[in-house]
Amino acid sequence: MTKAFVAGATGETGRRIVTELVAKNIPVRALVRDLEKAKTLLPPQVELVVGDVLSPNSLTDAIGDSTVILCATGARPSFNLTEPYSVDFEGTKNLVNIAKTKGIEHFVLVSSLCVSQFFHPLNLFWLILVWKKQAEEYIQKSGITYTIVRPGGLKNEDNSDAIIMQGADTLFEGSIPRKKVAQVCVESLYETAARNKVVEIIAKPEITTKSFQELFQQVG
Repeated sequence: MTKAFVAGATGETGRRIVTELVAKNIPVRALVRDLEKAKTLLPPQVELVVGDVLSPNSLTDAIGDSTVILCATGARPSFNLTEPYSVDFEGTKNLVNIAKTKGIEHFVLVSSLCVSQFFHPLNLFWLILVWKKQAEEYIQKSGITYTIVRPGGLKNEDNSDAIIMQGADTLFEGSIPRKKVAQVCVESLYETAARNKVVEIIAKPEITTKSFQELFQQVG
């Protein structure tokens, strides 16, 4: 049976991933740093485990008997120059290493559009895209089954726009509601066509809605 471990569970995107998993009756273990805060943000049936992606020792116990990992961690804008490196790269690397030792079946990473563009404005924030790209490459070389999801600009409000999904380094602008990002992440666990792929996603109005199976299959 699938049991999901969600890192970054109390973040804006992570919360929505947890909600989507719960809606599909998938048991969830949520990695949190602040237990009291997490209780106010996440559904009551979620198992809360305290730990930190930067503390590998805490992760082994936290992951427990989970079979899949969804990682929605991300550095927050701050004056800490090392945060994108530590959170977006080192933290993901720690998760991947433990995923290998535990035989995790599928690792889903929320990354970002334009990670391959060094001169992108987001890299002014301590090279955040550079470190996200390093994390992607580490997963790809790890040998574990993965899906890397690169969303466009994130919107908190959902809308009725249709999802556009393409392969790596083909979409360079656009936005998407976080709820749709969460749906793509969760559906990737079910679709064999999502395995070992990098998918870029945005949402647009007046586009024909496709099934998740169709979306993943069209990405080479």
